[in-house]
Amino acid sequence: MKLWGGRFEKETEALVEDFHSSIRFDQRLYKQDIEGSVAHARMLESIGVLDEGEAQAVVQGLQEILRDIQRGAVVFEVGAEDIHMNVEKLLTERIGATGKKLHTARSRNDQVALDLRLFLREEIDQIKDLLGGWLETLLALTEEHIETWMPGYTHLQKAQPITLGHHFLAYVQMFLRDLERLKDTRKRLNYSPLGSGALAATTFPLRREMVARELRFAGITRNSLDGVSDRDFALEFLAAAAILMMHLSRLCEELVLWSSGEFQFVVIDDGYSTGSSIMPQKKNPDVAELVRGKTGRVYGDLMALLTTMKGLPLAYNKDMQEDKEQVFDAVDTVKKSLLVMEPMLRTMRVNREVMHQGAKGGFTNATDLADYLAKKGVPFREAHEIVGRLVLRCAKQQVGLEELSLAEYQEISPVFAEDLFTVIGIEYCVRNRNIPGGPGPEAVSAAVAQSREELRRISWRQEEPGEDG
Repeated sequence: MKLWGGRFEKETEALVEDFHSSIRFDQRLYKQDIEGSVAHARMLESIGVLDEGEAQAVVQGLQEILRDIQRGAVVFEVGAEDIHMNVEKLLTERIGATGKKLHTARSRNDQVALDLRLFLREEIDQIKDLLGGWLETLLALTEEHIETWMPGYTHLQKAQPITLGHHFLAYVQMFLRDLERLKDTRKRLNYSPLGSGALAATTFPLRREMVARELRFAGITRNSLDGVSDRDFALEFLAAAAILMMHLSRLCEELVLWSSGEFQFVVIDDGYSTGSSIMPQKKNPDVAELVRGKTGRVYGDLMALLTTMKGLPLAYNKDMQEDKEQVFDAVDTVKKSLLVMEPMLRTMRVNREVMHQGAKGGFTNATDLADYLAKKGVPFREAHEIVGRLVLRCAKQQVGLEELSLAEYQEISPVFAEDLFTVIGIEYCVRNRNIPGGPGPEAVSAAVAQSREELRRISWRQEEPGEDG
């Protein structure tokens, strides 16, 4: 008989039993469910619902169940529906009627809200650690390639010369924002909903703050309806995860392009590439492509939960059972992607000379030539027109700006002098851009130091309530 079956006259249909049950996926919350139940039991003892012996039996029984689950000695029952009922059923079988007292002043509604918050808090901490290591790798590569010259692009057309270090630093800024978003999400989810009951709290004099402290929450939720029906914290995590994956995907797209025969900027290590079953020469950037593809999964997780939540009246509805699979999938996808991306990028070989030659092509120094004229008093719009005519001439002759003679320059404008050839040198173009945020080596070095400090600031974990100093 179901633990809730008192008012029912017949058993649940077998088809509904399977459709209704969530134990296949929410069993993943066993540790959080038991952790919350232990804290709830100790609180029930403090208000006299359980005596000392009963509380001790409950806590000991729960801890034994936890150990048995961890060593694979527990088989969950579909008929018990979910992780909460499975644990309660196991507890009652082991310690008898006292186990039935554990659910006093608690609903599965506030129980699952608690479990999911505990789960996400732990997973966010793990993702933040992975992201911190990823950022350290990016920063190390930035420093290594401060003077690795390469073309910068707009519209995937060569635009201006930069360095690979500057390019990597752009991703550093993106992932620092991702780290900040995860930190903010964790801050907002770190409140205990336990005590909200099904929707209207309880008549028992619960000590909600005691439970919150034991579970290391910053405080308690302030409204019982919101406590059980809020999934903003899950949506916020999924949004942060989707943006993080988008950043990984953009970098992966560049790695796919750069490792192609057309670019040849980088060589991805054999350990992070695959071959073809029919074409012996192929070396495919499958890891980068898979991360790019898996980004769509996380987008889907976010849209699925947004759609699930959009029309729900207060408070809890069974639709919300669909929240966990999206959260679990996004957590797993982000963690696996970061785990495989870091060594792939770290072991990648950069073809510095090919990048340097690439920076020289495509008239990437044209803007510097226009700036040269503007600094000599030519209005920039006129300078732009003059350089455009020079580029057209070079394109027709299939030469670069540095290959024209001074006489040819002076045919277009008498302002040109011999020093123009220094100004349009690729290294000079980059080195002169040393304002904050620019690609000049000094600016990039300063930005690396600032980014390391920001990484330390964001990664620092404030001591939580209930933790020892």
